[in-house]
Amino acid sequence: MIEFLQVVLAAIVILGTAATAWSRDPFNKLICLGVLIGGVFPFIVAGGYLDVAVAVALIAPMTTIFVLAITGRDGDGV
Repeated sequence: MIEFLQVVLAAIVILGTAATAWSRDPFNKLICLGVLIGGVFPFIVAGGYLDVAVAVALIAPMTTIFVLAITGRDGDGV
């Protein structure tokens, strides 16, 4: 069962990487990066790097907020 889970998570990482590379819209890239991070995160925890896992869990959402603020659309409501 663990091998199957590793294969599924590796597929999620590969799909997230490919989708991030092919996506043109910055907002879609953020969604694809979230998928990528979601696939990588269990491998970080399984490797025993819990301090890195905590850092990734804190840094990833903050960078998403910053990127959304930088690439944000104008406030005209359209």
